[in-house]
Amino acid sequence: MDQTLKDHLVAFLLRQGDNTLVLGHRTSEWCGTAPALEEDIALANTALDLIGQTQLWLGYAAEVEGTGRTANDLAFRRDAYDFKNLLMLEVPNEDFGRTILRQFFFDAFQVPWLDALQGSTDERVAGIAAKSLKEALYHLDRSSETVIALGDGTEVSNSRMQAALDYLWPYTGEMFADDATDAAMSGAGIAPLPSTLHTGWRGKVAEVMTSATLTTPDSTFSHKGGRTGTRHTEHLGHMLATMQVLQRSHPGAAW
Repeated sequence: MDQTLKDHLVAFLLRQGDNTLVLGHRTSEWCGTAPALEEDIALANTALDLIGQTQLWLGYAAEVEGTGRTANDLAFRRDAYDFKNLLMLEVPNEDFGRTILRQFFFDAFQVPWLDALQGSTDERVAGIAAKSLKEALYHLDRSSETVIALGDGTEVSNSRMQAALDYLWPYTGEMFADDATDAAMSGAGIAPLPSTLHTGWRGKVAEVMTSATLTTPDSTFSHKGGRTGTRHTEHLGHMLATMQVLQRSHPGAAW
């Protein structure tokens, strides 16, 4: 593998791992504070699934990088602008409605994405995708059902879900913004172009939003920069300060 393709593969793997790490941490923030015991347990389990996937993606990224870093180093010893996660995943939870709708938007992308990655020419990528897909399918079933229940619930729950939808919608387009790394992965048969999943994602979203009696905004504006590390919200830095404090204070600490 030439150096350019290797660099793109590392960036690709970081995107996968950073997405699950950041969303996993955000989701874990509900532990002990969710609106119902069932939701508390379900969100904690979802967070654990995502962190488990992070270990696989970042572990492989560290191997390909070949500089001696580990998955833990990539998770806990990088600064905000070294992260390549979607901006949508780092914004604060705000309320349960925003949390579950964000999860649905991500799940609706992840299921076809991981399904496609099972056919990757990179056996490690294909294996991680196959394992992660089983969890993502459950996440999608649950998040879509909950979005529908809240959207088509009371007047208050509907209004709060609509507010969450209006807020999150401008962040969703970043999932499908192809760049040089995507082109390199597609050319090598490692991953499809994210843009090829947009139509299917919009179809799934439209189906769920209709059942949830929610109105999708007409705007096509999209926040971008998270996947490339060129732009992040101020919220990521605050999140990392909490997440990384032990490793930053005591480098190499072990139980």
